[in-house]
Amino acid sequence: MFTLPQKESRKPTTCPGSVSTRGLHSIYGDGLEREAARKPDQKLLYGVGDPTAMFSSDSPHLSSRGSIIKWFWDSAEEGYRTYHMDEYDEDRNPGGIINLGTSENKLCFDLLSRRRPRSCVDVGDSAGPHCEGILREEVASFLSFYCKSPAPLKPENVVVLNGCASLFSALATVLCEVGEAFLIPAPYYGAITQHVYLYGNVRLVCVYLDSEVTGLETHPFQLTVDKLEMALQGAISEGVKVKGLILINPQNPLGDIYSPGELREYLEFAKRHALHVMVDEVYMLSVFEESVGYRSVLSLEGLPDPQKTHVMWATSKDFGMSGLRFGTLYTENQDVATAVASLCRYHGLSGFVQYQMAQLLRDRDWINQVYLPENHARLKAAHTYVSEELRALGVPFLSHGAGFFIWVDLRKFLPEATFEEERLLWRRFLENKVLLSFGKAFECKEPGWFRLVFSDKAHRLRLGMQRIRQVLEGKSQVAEDPPSCQTQEPRGPHR
Repeated sequence: MFTLPQKESRKPTTCPGSVSTRGLHSIYGDGLEREAARKPDQKLLYGVGDPTAMFSSDSPHLSSRGSIIKWFWDSAEEGYRTYHMDEYDEDRNPGGIINLGTSENKLCFDLLSRRRPRSCVDVGDSAGPHCEGILREEVASFLSFYCKSPAPLKPENVVVLNGCASLFSALATVLCEVGEAFLIPAPYYGAITQHVYLYGNVRLVCVYLDSEVTGLETHPFQLTVDKLEMALQGAISEGVKVKGLILINPQNPLGDIYSPGELREYLEFAKRHALHVMVDEVYMLSVFEESVGYRSVLSLEGLPDPQKTHVMWATSKDFGMSGLRFGTLYTENQDVATAVASLCRYHGLSGFVQYQMAQLLRDRDWINQVYLPENHARLKAAHTYVSEELRALGVPFLSHGAGFFIWVDLRKFLPEATFEEERLLWRRFLENKVLLSFGKAFECKEPGWFRLVFSDKAHRLRLGMQRIRQVLEGKSQVAEDPPSCQTQEPRGPHR
């Protein structure tokens, strides 16, 4: 199936079958991430014809394309506006909504603020255009070290833009013709739908995963090559040309981590079918369980097809700098690197930001001795607290010691296994002043899964978990039909 949700229960054969994945546990987490957006009608990304024909413009000033862009924005913002009008503040609005959905690391702002960057005045002429060359050198050195690449990575293979969203949009535009598609395992970070569609008019073909464990060697929501093959052949049978595969590692929202063996299998699959592979490693340094053994795709000896393997990373998650807008692409394909880099006139960084990023990435002593150990310790403590709360409630969950979120199984709290009941449960949480992300926002095929983000301060976590407990135990103290939540939908995935 394609990523944009449907308004009718029509099931294209493009995404046949389901997938199983890794072990299920009972953990807590505060998971919202602004990612519960309604996505456009499935027909937008599926079938033959002009996707813009699905929309009639509600403005005489907009093209059909402009209307689609506006529709994405309006529908995605609708639920988040509810939160923003009643945002929790410890002093000014203690009864406000707790946001346990936005995947943002709020645990280490103090560490970052103490590492005071030099001011603009101090930087002077060093923040000029030539800064980009310096930054690419620092990025190559940084990724070589933390990705544990077999050989030093080359600065000429580095592209920097203002965030991974821009990189996804740029890659979709330069790799695909209009109407072509990428495979993506689902559930997945739903904002990628917009990243690849709004500029490039590129579709997503979901490789649907499910929670079923079929044997000793399987785990819930497990991605396998067989599932990839089924999805690819289904898309081909529907006349859809697939140009690539998107992998998120560590995975969002599952928190799953692909082993080196799994990564190589997926890359070999892509090579057999001449597919590009885009690997989003934005949570690379947010693996807080040492036993997990995370490996970057750049650490693999002898990539099956290095000319079609493109790796993304950003500071937004690992360094809690979502607002700074810095993302980097590493690709050995110089045609791709040049094409993506040429879009920097629309998605570039100021010289000052380039300078500050170079200074951060080269400060290896502070990163290794101060920031990463403390960040991992705080993430682990918050994760432990939420996990224990979930276990006390008897709520199953998935968590793999990476990222900022826990994938929570609330299916037993749905009167019926439908996405409408899932959305109603989401509304009950919102009415009880806690914002979460429901599974449909990530194109999960099973109603009842929610993502909880735990990377927040202890007092907000405690209050958020109290409110979640009230809802699940049927003790929430809210009006039956609060007008502010009656027609609201959750906000679209925001990482």
